[in-house]
Parts: sequence; C-alpha cells; structure tokens
Amino acid sequence: MQINETLLTSLEDSSCLMLSPEERARLPGELEPLLNDMAKLKQIDTSGVPECVSPLDNVNVFRDDFVQPSLERELFLKNAAKKNDEFIIAPKTVE
Repeated sequence: MQINETLLTSLEDSSCLMLSPEERARLPGELEPLLNDMAKLKQIDTSGVPECVSPLDNVNVFRDDFVQPSLERELFLKNAAKKNDEFIIAPKTVE
C-alpha cells in the first residue's frame, strides 16, 4: 500500500496527532511493511473458520449472582464523618 500525504493527513486527523516534518518523512517507510503484511492476511481464506473472541478455551470464572442481605443503613452510616439521612457525603473530587 502506498502512503501519500492525503493518507498521512487523514491518519493525523483520525488519531488526533500532529506529526513533525521528520515524522512525516519517516512514517511511510515504517508503515508500508506493516500494511503490506496486513494485506497478505486479508488474502487468507477464512470462510470455514468460525468467528471467535479468543483462540483459547477461556471459561468464565465469576460466581453466579445471588441476592443476600446487606448491611442495615443505620449501621452503615453510624461511623461516617459526614452523612445525611440516606447517604455518606464525600468530598468533591472533580470541579
């Protein structure tokens, strides 16, 4: 794949980067081998291969959710430095 100024400008815009003149001169030589390898991968026939998220046989190790009693609100709020009737009041972290 040929990398020209139009493609570089588009890549710059979509990635929110500003390339220096040295980077613009160096980038085509670095990206072309990578893009050529990607083009080779696109030629592989994968029509008989099922789609998958991972090639590994991963198993979900999370436990099942179940309802259980939680702390009483009064007990939970008892040691809070600042509170109202229902919630703990925490300091503001974002202006």
